[in-house]
Amino acid sequence: MEMNHSPQGFRSFLRRKDIEFSAKRYGIEALGAMAQGLFASLLIGTIISTLGQQLGIEILVQIGDFAKGVTGPAMAVAIGYALKCPPLVLFSLIAVGGAANSLGGPGGPLAVLIVTIFAAEFGKAVSKETKIDILVTPLVTIIIGVLLSMWWAPSLGALANGVGKTIMWATELRPFLMGILVAVIVGIALTLPISSAAICATLGLTGLAGGAALAGCCAQMIGFAVMSFPENKWGGLFAQGIGTSMLQMGNIVRNPKIWIPPTLASAITGPIATCIFQMKMNGSPVASGMGTCGFVGQIGLYTGWVNDISAGTKTAITAFDWMGMGMICFILPAIFTLIFAYILRKIGWIKENDLKLNL
Repeated sequence: MEMNHSPQGFRSFLRRKDIEFSAKRYGIEALGAMAQGLFASLLIGTIISTLGQQLGIEILVQIGDFAKGVTGPAMAVAIGYALKCPPLVLFSLIAVGGAANSLGGPGGPLAVLIVTIFAAEFGKAVSKETKIDILVTPLVTIIIGVLLSMWWAPSLGALANGVGKTIMWATELRPFLMGILVAVIVGIALTLPISSAAICATLGLTGLAGGAALAGCCAQMIGFAVMSFPENKWGGLFAQGIGTSMLQMGNIVRNPKIWIPPTLASAITGPIATCIFQMKMNGSPVASGMGTCGFVGQIGLYTGWVNDISAGTKTAITAFDWMGMGMICFILPAIFTLIFAYILRKIGWIKENDLKLNL
């Protein structure tokens, strides 16, 4: 491997290899891709297997289990794709993701994220630098990735799991205050160009805290969808309501005040979820950060109810459960956001076309 050891030569080498040490590359692009990997394995697998259980179709249960079984590799490949890995590096990350997720335990997603980044960048560094690239590149990527998994993954997994359990414990202890904090913070993360789903999955956020996180995400998505309806009509309603509120980031940069209504709505719906409806997300943690995107959050809630019934901690799905889902995920976010948006439009903080999207 030829590399100039001067600072300028090293920077030139990194540019040639497309290795970029930045918060954007690792904290936004890699994290966001990891959420897609989670969705395409654990989350969709959970949905398929739950559907199979409810309909009594065993083949769907098996399909879902196979999808869930490749969660680690799916996350790693997604991260590698975001880091623009060459094919040999990308394919080698399958083994790395499997090792990191398995050894990381409940906090496996955090281990996968960090270990995969290191393995991918080392793999990229040696890629096509020798005449036996087909041996060297996967060898370096897999050995470094698996060794780091063995070294780091248990501690990283325990750290993420500990933080998640602390948040969930605090939410059980102080449901009103934590309902506000969790809903607002995770909701904001959903609209920012980072992944709220990956954050919830990494921390294993379930229970009341997961319900608060879901409330915050729904407030952002439904909130922006309904308050921008005059500008964006039905296309904008569906794009944001079951797509993503991230579409508004450009408008938020131009006028941050448009973010106030849905954020205030999340500060209200969060504690209503925790204190009144006691809405618990006991499905997959990644669903806590999905909001109404493809109705994944609501499917996660339902899956959690089914899991609780199977575990004997819940006797049945009640009308109050369904009312809580409808109020927290759809009705209250729309009402509160429209009220706050009306006030801000009246005082001139939000003006015509401030929420306009190019759809």
